[in-house]
Amino acid sequence: MNKIITALTLIIFTACAHSDDSDLTFEDVTADKVVILSNDNRSPRCSVHVNIPQVIAAAGHRGELINDAVIKRLLDPYGERDVKVAAHKFVESYTDTYMKTMLPLYNQDRADTTKRSWYEYHYIIDATTQKGLKNSVVYLATIDYYEGGSHGINQLLTMNFDAKTGRQFTLNDIFASGFEESLKKILLDALKAKTGCKSLRALHEKGYLFSQDIFPSENFILGESTITFVYNPYEIAPRSVGSIELIIPYSDLSKILKNSFEY
Repeated sequence: MNKIITALTLIIFTACAHSDDSDLTFEDVTADKVVILSNDNRSPRCSVHVNIPQVIAAAGHRGELINDAVIKRLLDPYGERDVKVAAHKFVESYTDTYMKTMLPLYNQDRADTTKRSWYEYHYIIDATTQKGLKNSVVYLATIDYYEGGSHGINQLLTMNFDAKTGRQFTLNDIFASGFEESLKKILLDALKAKTGCKSLRALHEKGYLFSQDIFPSENFILGESTITFVYNPYEIAPRSVGSIELIIPYSDLSKILKNSFEY
C-alpha cells in the first residue's frame, strides 16, 4: 500500500495598513504539503511550499485585479479568484499529479538506488512585495523546483502594479510605440558592460545570446530611478550563469519613454 503523509496549512499574516490611499495592505498566504511516494524506508518524496502575499479584501476592486494576476501567473487559474483557495488547490494538484505520474515509473526503478534522487521532487514559491516607482508596487516571486534530471530550476518572476487602480504595468504602458529596436540596443550595451564583453562575438564566446538575440523582457522591476530587466537561466545565457539583471536608468531611456510616463 502506498504511504502518503500530508501536512497542509494556510497561514495568514496581516500587514499594517497605511494612511495613503495609494498604499496597499497585503497578507501572506502559506500552503504546504508533503507526500511520500511509496512504503520504502527511504522512499522519495515530493514537497510543495507556497508563500505569497495577497491584497486584503478592504482594497476592493484594485485588490481583486492584483490577486487575479498573481493567481494566473503563479498558481494556475483553476477558475479561482481567492488566493488562499488557489494556493490550496495548487499544492493538492501538484502532489496528486506527482503520485499518479511518478509511482508507476518508480516501481520500475525501485531496485536501482542510483535513480532514487530522480524522484525527489520539490516546488517552492516564495514571494514578497516592495514599493516601486511612485504609486506602484512590485511583486517579486522566487520559484525553485526540481522535477528530476541533473539539476533544479530557479526563477524570479516579477509583476508591477499601479497601487491606485490595481492595473498591471506592461512595457507598452511605459515605452512609446516602436520602442523595441532602440531598447534592444540599450539592453545589449548594458549586457556588454555587465560582462566586460566589447562585441557580440565576445558575448557568444562566453555563452551569452547563443541561441537568440537580446529582447525586452516583460519580467522587469520599476524602481524609483531605474528599470531592471530580469532574465532567468537559459533565456539569454546558460544555466551556469544564473539569472541576469540589467539595470537601466530612466534617464538613458528618455527618448523612448511615453510622454505620459513620469519618473
